[in-house]
Amino acid sequence: MGNKTQKKNARMDLFDSDDDTSSASSSSTMRSEQPGMDGVQVHKDVMLDQSLDALYEKRSSTREQALASIVDAFNSDLQHEFVEKKFATLLHQCLHCIKKGSCKETSLASHVIGLLALTVGLSDQAQEILEESVTPLSQALKSGREALKITSILECLAVITFVGGANAEQTERSMQIIWQMIHPKLGSNVVATKPSPAVITTVVSSWAFLLTTVDRWTLGPKIWQEVVTYLSSLLEKDDRSVRIAAGEALALIFELGTLEKFAAEAKASSANGSVKEGSVSQEALMNMHGLKSKVTNQVRDLAAEAGGKGSAKKDLNTQRSLFKDLVEFLENGVAPETITKVGGDSLQTSTWYQMIQLNFLKHFLGGGFIKHMQENEFLHDVFSFTPKKIGGHSTMSSEEKRLFKSPNSALNKARTLFLNKQRMLAKNMNVGHYAAMVENE
Repeated sequence: MGNKTQKKNARMDLFDSDDDTSSASSSSTMRSEQPGMDGVQVHKDVMLDQSLDALYEKRSSTREQALASIVDAFNSDLQHEFVEKKFATLLHQCLHCIKKGSCKETSLASHVIGLLALTVGLSDQAQEILEESVTPLSQALKSGREALKITSILECLAVITFVGGANAEQTERSMQIIWQMIHPKLGSNVVATKPSPAVITTVVSSWAFLLTTVDRWTLGPKIWQEVVTYLSSLLEKDDRSVRIAAGEALALIFELGTLEKFAAEAKASSANGSVKEGSVSQEALMNMHGLKSKVTNQVRDLAAEAGGKGSAKKDLNTQRSLFKDLVEFLENGVAPETITKVGGDSLQTSTWYQMIQLNFLKHFLGGGFIKHMQENEFLHDVFSFTPKKIGGHSTMSSEEKRLFKSPNSALNKARTLFLNKQRMLAKNMNVGHYAAMVENE
């Protein structure tokens, strides 16, 4: 292990100066871009070890710099070997930073935990991340006021649930925690605070991101109406990012075919002359169709919005494009297709749920998106994406191949279950959307 004093001095030298940190990071990046340099991986491992050690320091600024360095490392490379050795230590230190740290520290630590989950992929470790983190993250949400802190925690919770949620109960638990940020259950000593547009946007996008993983949406008609009514109200808000997030969530809800499922249930009950407990009445069904008509009219108006004073043209174009696609989907059942360039490859989506997953993960990974899409096996499976390998060779080491690519590994067994779930979800969506049309033919 070496002399503790020497290790501490090395950590302080590395993190006490912003200039030193920038220089070290730049040096690491330069070397990582030149293949064939034997010392690069050793240098990166040392940097990560020093950053992890620095999370024990008392100075908040030192821990913040260390977390930022870890984020950069996980964005620039898939840190499988480091995670295999230091997984538990990194997770628990990040959770400690969330419990005790500043707003910036909490934000960075939350991001590291999300990156950690994406790195380990479908595995027992991903489930451990979720179960160990959900309570501290939920408590931090209740104690936080700053938008940066809240949005970072919400995105972290969404990502670790997306990767580590092994059953519907875990996913629904996280969705409920997220939704309560804009619809809190008030107690006698709880004061309601009005969430900022940034928080509302993140809540809706994180909630919709997790909704993409639910095989069969089991919300009853009452909750369905409440959710769609609330999202419809967000379409009238001044903030464009809020409107866009609400529009995507509504698109996903209608793509899931829940309204058609309710219609089929009501038709069956009417034909049998009996109404089952929890089934949809004809009156309730009419209200739902009326609500969908209202949403369609709102979406049509937003697709043609002229734009207001001071509105960013880029955001306006994004809104118009999104809502034009949504009008086409609501009226004709045609979901938009997208193509995203990943190096020399093209990643295609043809459903709302795929597009929502892609946009959320692209936003979360930021500058690390291309690297992860090229090398992250979990993301390859999520999007059924097979990139071209550089030079025709895998970039994984022999140890990483043994840990992550063996047919008998826990990761590959979990991957099989995940792929089956994705196929079933796509099948259910196609069946759900056209169920009413088939019945009427």
